[in-house]
Amino acid sequence: MQLSVFDLFKIGIGPSSSHTVGPMRAAVTFVERLRGSGGLDRVARIETQLFGSLGLTGHGHGTVKAVILGLQGEQPHLVDPQAAEERFQASQAIGMLELGGTHPIPFDVKTDVILHLKERLPFHSNGMRFDVFDDSGAHFDSREYYSVGGGFILDEDEARRPAAAAGDGVAVPHPFATADELVSIARRTGLRISDIVLQNELVRRSEQEVRDGILQIWAVMQECIHNGTHETGILPGGLNVRRRGAIQREQLEAAGHTGDPLHAMEWVTLAALAVNEENAAGGRVVTAPTNGAAGIIPAVLDYYVRFVPGADDEGVIRFFLTAAAIGMLFKTNASISGAEVGCQGEVGSACSMAAGGLAEVLGGTPEQIENAAEIGIEHNLGLTCDPVGGLVQIPCIERNAIASVKAITAARMAVRGDGTHLVSLDTAIKTMRDTGLDMSHKYKETAEGGLALNVAMVEC
Repeated sequence: MQLSVFDLFKIGIGPSSSHTVGPMRAAVTFVERLRGSGGLDRVARIETQLFGSLGLTGHGHGTVKAVILGLQGEQPHLVDPQAAEERFQASQAIGMLELGGTHPIPFDVKTDVILHLKERLPFHSNGMRFDVFDDSGAHFDSREYYSVGGGFILDEDEARRPAAAAGDGVAVPHPFATADELVSIARRTGLRISDIVLQNELVRRSEQEVRDGILQIWAVMQECIHNGTHETGILPGGLNVRRRGAIQREQLEAAGHTGDPLHAMEWVTLAALAVNEENAAGGRVVTAPTNGAAGIIPAVLDYYVRFVPGADDEGVIRFFLTAAAIGMLFKTNASISGAEVGCQGEVGSACSMAAGGLAEVLGGTPEQIENAAEIGIEHNLGLTCDPVGGLVQIPCIERNAIASVKAITAARMAVRGDGTHLVSLDTAIKTMRDTGLDMSHKYKETAEGGLALNVAMVEC
């Protein structure tokens, strides 16, 4: 079973793919399940329980709002961020929501959304349960869901057979489960890594649909960069973090090209900051492969388009296809969930994906691409997820900027070599998984350790 490019790159809203996009999708899925069974009109009350990391950072990561919107039928890739905020506020003001967009029921967020701060469901830290009751108060249906990173969700049945998360079961011409297998396919066939992934995609959709879909994702990323570099003010949540994107853009445009050899890196860090400020503000972003790491691939692609001679749409498409191949390896063999393995699974995997994608469009061989991806993750191993105040702001926004520059360095280093290196990408991914298993839960998106704890202590 092989994942698709469009599994890894999904259009949604901020601030978190696992805490916003996933729970919204789970809520929609549960309501549609009720509709399909004929139980929707029977519902007089619905209760949502959030466990583990979802409970601990449910407000700061936007989970409560996402669930309420999802219960009303809003979907991450379609919802308008501004309209969503208005609908969320309206449901709280009137104490009602339209379940599935059609069935009005009383709703009080204080009693109908329960955040468990010390309890988690067995399969994953990002667990949630929906319970519904009829007019008599009798409980008549429930379902558990897990948000496993990058907007992916599993229900309680799928969680018992987690291989279901590895793909849709469609047979592809070039299946691969490891980087070693991927490079071997390239050697045997003479295909580039991007060609291998494209041929696999053609099983599901036409080549034009693949190309158009990728360019649409890139267009959303570009719009996100533009929005983030033109907005000012303070990010929501109470930390009073200033938006810097617009100010830095104005500074760079006013200075022009000064001859500074690091001029290009200024634009890279600006693009990453802009995307993650938009994410923190609840704007429209693309999971790449998560919202918390959403700025890295757009920033590196922006570098390619701005500064690499001969850059074009074909290169953008090949970048995405190659980056997706690497993301599939992380998703299949480890995790892209900060709540499961820490930020190494989010920023680390995105850095690796961006490094491999850039190496491809810089003319790298499959071996050099694998080397670039390995460098990208190796130097993010052990990265913790410790969001201050439970918000996707500190250290998340700057962390994306730093990882973007790191990805470019990794790609350029790799294409200068011959692809030979001691640590394989497969070994690095396994190490990331093992490190995540060893990591204390405090450093897995709970805001109970690291900067989240020490900054809070200083402020107190």
